[in-house]
Parts: sequence; structure tokens; C-alpha cells
Amino acid sequence: QVQLVESGGGLVQPGGSLKLSCVASGSILTINTMGWYRQAPGNGRELVATITSSGSTHYADSVKGRFTISKDNAKNTVQNTGYLQMNSLKPEDTAVYYCSANIYTFSRGSLDYWGQGTQVTVSS
Repeated sequence: QVQLVESGGGLVQPGGSLKLSCVASGSILTINTMGWYRQAPGNGRELVATITSSGSTHYADSVKGRFTISKDNAKNTVQNTGYLQMNSLKPEDTAVYYCSANIYTFSRGSLDYWGQGTQVTVSS
């Protein structure tokens, strides 16, 4: 059983910073990719950033230069953690942020998993 749990959301003023964490736990053999998505009220879910197992990153144009995705490099552990450092936050960054990962397990092969989401509100 694989679980993704996000944390670190909250209320921050414009220009402020937050760091989100995503803990992936369970019988994980390999995390192929990990990503962050967000969904604002009335909008669809959009990609924010992704990181591959080799460390290659990709960002949405709207967050380039402000957000940084990273992950720990622990191997053969029960728990793996990814991060999204968000700086220079704007009101339009307000959304529920979701962690997603493509994870290979011995029993189920490669599947996409999602966390429950964490609310980020940027407001003065």
C-alpha cells in the first residue's frame, strides 16, 4: 500500500514563502517521477512542477524562478520525501496543492498515486 501525504500549506501574505512536503510511504521500489499540481476554485487541476528520479525538473511558466521542486535521495527506505519551495508568492498562487508520484512497487508495477491536497492561500 502506497500513500502520499502533503503538508506545509497555510495562509501567507503576498511576497511570502512556504515550503510544501510530500511523504511517500509504503512498499516502494522506485519513484520514477514526483510532481506538484494545483487546483484553484472554478479551475481545472494544473501542473506546477515535476522532478524525475535522475533529478531533471520541469516547471510551469507561471512559477519559473519562484518555485523549486526537490526530493531526498534516500534509497531502499520505507519513506521518501519531496518538496516544493514557493517564494515570492502571489494571490493567484492560491489553490489546493496536490502531490503526485509515479511509483513502482513489486506487487502492482508502475502506478500514479495522489495525495489528499494541502491548501495554500496567499492574501493580505
